Amino acid sequence: MPPLSQRLDEALKGIRAVSSFVPRVGLVLGSGLGAFGDGLDGVVKVPFAEIPHLPTPGVSGHAGALCLGHVAGVPVACLQGRSHSYEGHEADTVVFGVRLLAKLGCGIVLLTNAAGGIRPSFKPGTLMLISDHLNLTGKNPLVGPNEASFGPRFPDMTRAYDRELGALAHEAAREVGVPLMDGVYAAMLGPSYETPAEIHMLRTIGADAVGMSTAYEVIALRHAGVRAAAISCITNLAAGISGSLLNHGEVEETAREARDRFASLLTAWIRRMA
Repeated sequence: MPPLSQRLDEALKGIRAVSSFVPRVGLVLGSGLGAFGDGLDGVVKVPFAEIPHLPTPGVSGHAGALCLGHVAGVPVACLQGRSHSYEGHEADTVVFGVRLLAKLGCGIVLLTNAAGGIRPSFKPGTLMLISDHLNLTGKNPLVGPNEASFGPRFPDMTRAYDRELGALAHEAAREVGVPLMDGVYAAMLGPSYETPAEIHMLRTIGADAVGMSTAYEVIALRHAGVRAAAISCITNLAAGISGSLLNHGEVEETAREARDRFASLLTAWIRRMA
């Protein structure tokens, strides 16, 4: 496989063949939330399949397109969906998309995901600003040779989730009247949902929500010096909490129901970055 720098250059060249647009803010749109990208002002879409080295998502609810356009006058690039390690990808392949956002010019990347709620007060449809994460996948996207041009060998993760961006998210939430909680996100490998015993463990060690993405991306972004923030849409209560069985259809349906609230929050959040 070619070096990372070469792969990113080739991917960027593929995008530049379609558009010379330079975004300031990047977005990663998780399960059921990709429609936000279709609403960008002056949107230009590039399918992942047409971008060299960018893996195409294989999960329902992830459209697999790069959307370029404006939100409230701010130039943005949206990834409609993401790939996951449980699809058979190595961790450094999973983060290729967010590294490409940085290569395009994004100094800020906002991530979204669908997650299971662990905190007892959470209900399906709750939006949670991620204050920190627990990477319990057993993997890290920085394993292997370090390319010093991308970042240091041992990047600090004390403030992996940018505090100023988090404060702006809460300002935006108050403006549009959308409740926004704070919490810790536990990243698990998947693709099976967790057992009730695993959820009990996660609650005990401080997790408020659980999912199968985002942590790798934030690690890669902070390694590259890119400011990152993330919001989870709580689409279901985690195993053993509600007493019902879990399915991905429920995840997508709840995300769709929360889409308008999520879109208004994202728009107000991005407006503050103008």
